[in-house]
Amino acid sequence: MTRVRVKGFKIFNDRHGKPRCYHRATGHKVDLKKAPLGSAEFFDACADIVAKATAMKAKEPKPGTLGGLIAAYKAEEHFQELSAASKREYNMCADILQPVQDTLVSSIDTPLLAAIHDKLAKKYSWDKANRVRNFLIQVFKFCIPKGLIKENFAEAVIKKPRPKDAPTVNRAWSYEEVQTVLGSASPHLRAALAMIYCTGLDPSDALGLLRDQMDGDVIWKARDKTQEGAAVPVNSILADELARAPRHDAVTILASSKGTPWTYDGFSSGWHRLKRKLEKTGSDGTGQTPKGLRHTMPT
Repeated sequence: MTRVRVKGFKIFNDRHGKPRCYHRATGHKVDLKKAPLGSAEFFDACADIVAKATAMKAKEPKPGTLGGLIAAYKAEEHFQELSAASKREYNMCADILQPVQDTLVSSIDTPLLAAIHDKLAKKYSWDKANRVRNFLIQVFKFCIPKGLIKENFAEAVIKKPRPKDAPTVNRAWSYEEVQTVLGSASPHLRAALAMIYCTGLDPSDALGLLRDQMDGDVIWKARDKTQEGAAVPVNSILADELARAPRHDAVTILASSKGTPWTYDGFSSGWHRLKRKLEKTGSDGTGQTPKGLRHTMPT
């Protein structure tokens, strides 16, 4: 019987005598039921795995490039200790910079970054361009002590001004808007929105509140972003909303429809579904966001 060999793949019989095959570099397995060993389908499957592995390797950041600096920063304890929301923000900025990640560090200077900043403002928005600038400031700040770059060239890039006709971001809601949204939300989403509305907490902070952080009519909370402690009062409105929320066994005060702690992405998806529902009925308020809802309480 001819023994099949494919470069880069390990082919063997497991302890039950069944043939197995996987790509050594990535660990991807070949399904030998769908692609029997030695068949044309088998060699096609191997070629597909190699092609995908090669493509992924090409995307990996290279040392001495902007992508390498970003990778070095992400390995820093500072990045690892960021809140989930901040990590999402910085990862978004890194994704935007993907097309220029192979830029050599030796060619990075303020004029180059200013040109990139200008292009991002035209392609996306003034705000997103400024957020990418702020991200690069952090990247360079932590790479300078490592000798990976000599200067924080991003700091000298001038921020884009906010357009005078730009709508207010995360504006406060009116009382009528609050009542309309709460009345249309599912029970689980309503409880989460009520928590944000009544406490003024950031959505990510509100979703992560644990049961043991609530002591009677007070919630003890340190903001994920600042780590500053605060005693947040539970008013009668919030107490009523939590009492009417569906029962669950999650460790958090709030829970999704599955009875598990909310993820930010799950909450965001639920919010956008509700927004689309309100848009169809004509009761959607322009510029309403959960972050804006937290501004409603103090105003």
